[in-house]
Amino acid sequence: MKAAELRKKFIDFFVSKNHAEIKSAPLIPDNDPTVLFTMAGMHPLVPFLLGAPHPAGKRLVNFQKCIRTGDIEEVGDKVHLTLFEMLGNWSIGDYFKEHAIKYSFEFLTSKEWLGLDLNKLAFTVFAGNENAPFDEEAYNTWLSLGVSPNKIAKLEANWWGPAGTTGPCGPDTEMFYWTGSEPTPEIFDPENPLWVEIWNDVFMQYNKNEKGELEKLEHPNVDTGMGFERVVAVLNGFDSCYDTELFVPLFEALDKFRGIEKPSERTSEERIIIDHARAATFIMAEGITPGNKDQQYQLRRLIRRMLGEGHKLGLAQGFALPIAEKVIEMFQVYYPELAKNKEHILATFEMEEKDFSKTLVRGVQMFEKAIQEEKNVQNGVLSGLVVFDLAQTFGFPKEMAVMMAEEKGLKVNLKEFDEAFKHHQDISRGASAPCGLADKKEETTALHTATHLLHQALRTVLGTHVEQRGSHITAERLRFDFSHPEKVSVEDLKKVEALVNEVIQKDMPVICEEMTLDEALQKGAIGLFANKYGEKVTVYSMGDFSKEVCAGPHVTHTGILKSFHIMKEESSSKGVRRIKATVGFVKENA
Repeated sequence: MKAAELRKKFIDFFVSKNHAEIKSAPLIPDNDPTVLFTMAGMHPLVPFLLGAPHPAGKRLVNFQKCIRTGDIEEVGDKVHLTLFEMLGNWSIGDYFKEHAIKYSFEFLTSKEWLGLDLNKLAFTVFAGNENAPFDEEAYNTWLSLGVSPNKIAKLEANWWGPAGTTGPCGPDTEMFYWTGSEPTPEIFDPENPLWVEIWNDVFMQYNKNEKGELEKLEHPNVDTGMGFERVVAVLNGFDSCYDTELFVPLFEALDKFRGIEKPSERTSEERIIIDHARAATFIMAEGITPGNKDQQYQLRRLIRRMLGEGHKLGLAQGFALPIAEKVIEMFQVYYPELAKNKEHILATFEMEEKDFSKTLVRGVQMFEKAIQEEKNVQNGVLSGLVVFDLAQTFGFPKEMAVMMAEEKGLKVNLKEFDEAFKHHQDISRGASAPCGLADKKEETTALHTATHLLHQALRTVLGTHVEQRGSHITAERLRFDFSHPEKVSVEDLKKVEALVNEVIQKDMPVICEEMTLDEALQKGAIGLFANKYGEKVTVYSMGDFSKEVCAGPHVTHTGILKSFHIMKEESSSKGVRRIKATVGFVKENA
């Protein structure tokens, strides 16, 4: 099925069910200054999901452009995208679970619409926990439609939200499609990667209050999201979004510029170039220019990473222009702002490329100087902090530094770089909070403190093999990646959550001490990324429970966190699990 046909079928189907089609909202949110980009189809509709009447009515449908930069380092594989589109339908206080599920089922299986084989579909529903019951209505609705019980998994992870520490939330049901070449398994295993999630119906039936309690909403809502690029790939038998018609013309434009025939296999460098050029084109179509703060910084980061990959491939100047022109040509019918701002987009690419040429010269000089200093290179490994400083100070791409290091027989401490970058993101996010949002910085600080408690609780429950592999903190939630070979059981997650809450309830003081790294390690502090902070390090302790080397902001005592709740546990990559969690929050001066 062609991408345009899928897009039209989705809209037509829900219009036939009395949904009003609404326009895609801008990539820059106009109702939420705490985030840089629109990250999901429901994001622009939050005020209406919270009770404000929508001018188009109670039933809505659209396709929404979205940007996510949190996983930018993962782009280059076959699945990660910076810019993507979501197909979504909403019921704002109108129909609920039964109607939503039946609509999804009809669209997926009816010959008039997608006509998918029911045998290749599987579903998940909320299993229930101590806060909310098993979603029996969703489960029974799927059964009534002829779905085998073997193809429905009950998972506690099937819970959405709230977006912040309070607000609308509820169970969800996810739809999966079998992409394997072998016969469809009789029993659905949601951990099998050949089962690909294609759609999610969220049932917002509760409001989480400031006490962490769930209250039933008077008018529950339905919010659904279907990943456009992913579904196009699945419907056409591809295991990569980049193999679809949404990306192939962009690769062809690059090939033509290079004067080469289509290669047998696309490289990660090529995928990064195409993805970043595409995303940057959409961002610039909204009038954003590259700079050093917020959306402007993320735009420059995308462009420079793209240019760095082009340099590695030996591409001549101007390679981004034909890609951008093709993006505009392909998508302007849906997003007219692309054509409207074409001159701005192309001129900005040209200007950034010229600036990047100067950056390369200066960055190479600073790189050569840095590796001559003995403290920066230990046992053939270049400090990741040096590479981070080059990126921050001179805009010199990490990938370029890694390539140059390899040419000299050196490796780069990428773990050190990643931690320095994540730390910079957290600090920048707090420091750049808009006027009137000072409390958001306090909430970020509370969540950062909670990552220390979560880290130690995981090591206590699962074992000391658990090590932090990354984190991302917004004002609403924390995301914590850690080494662990398998899915964490619900029982162990409950133990972890209870352990963190126990420390919070004890209201332990958070003690900050400065010492050498050796002293910190001798005292039992966790110091996985400590060597990026210099000879002296700061150690944060919470009673005898947690002791960790860190330079981030912390609360003064654990009771400020009020409560801790794990929202979701999932796979991040091979051997790495991811937890998303939130905390209750009490202002320090309250």
